[in-house]
Amino acid sequence: ASNGHMLLGADYSQIELRVLASMAGVTKLKEAFLNDEDIHTKTAQEVFHVEDVSSEQRRQAKAVNFGIIYGIGAWSLAEDIDVSQKEAQNFIDRYLSIYPEIKKYMVDIVEYAKANGYVKTLFNRRRYIPELKSDVYAQRSFGERTALNTPIQGSAADILKKAMIDLFNYIKKNKKQSKILLQVHDELILEVPEDEINEMEEVVPKIMANAYKLSVPLVTSNALGKTWYDLE
Repeated sequence: ASNGHMLLGADYSQIELRVLASMAGVTKLKEAFLNDEDIHTKTAQEVFHVEDVSSEQRRQAKAVNFGIIYGIGAWSLAEDIDVSQKEAQNFIDRYLSIYPEIKKYMVDIVEYAKANGYVKTLFNRRRYIPELKSDVYAQRSFGERTALNTPIQGSAADILKKAMIDLFNYIKKNKKQSKILLQVHDELILEVPEDEINEMEEVVPKIMANAYKLSVPLVTSNALGKTWYDLE
């Protein structure tokens, strides 16, 4: 950051899982987010039928939570969590039995994509998926994974773009000297004059949280530092 300024980093916490919980109406995921529970620990408790979750169990649950968004298969999951393909498939099956709404969403969204040729985000931004009509199995599989992932990842991206616009408008309207420097995945990096730090630490997460109304809260975490490295 330049002299007299600090870098402020603000990133959404698990935004894609929150979008999935909201879009697919996943009761147990929604309850966990509304109760501010650790979503990976909660998933591990459900999948492994235990109250006290080990770090390894949480790591495996986290891999499935995020992998499901990308249409992960047993082979890829087995590689990620270092188990056999059979164990990985059992893990996925248990996961989908715990969260049946996700299984229904996965089936329904692929059928929608095949029928319409596209999927869309919460903001009605479309992605056309011609691969679904390919004669090549690998291309069709890619198309199905894209159909699963795009509404979730695309909606998360849309929400962040909306937050950026809202934040820019706030800065402009209130004649602030803070600047949005970067957007990296689900994070915004701002350069903030020292006399605006307290205000922006309060305003930025509030604007990001209110960028779009899901059925679960949007949550952000903030970090301040003189360099980008200091924010990590």
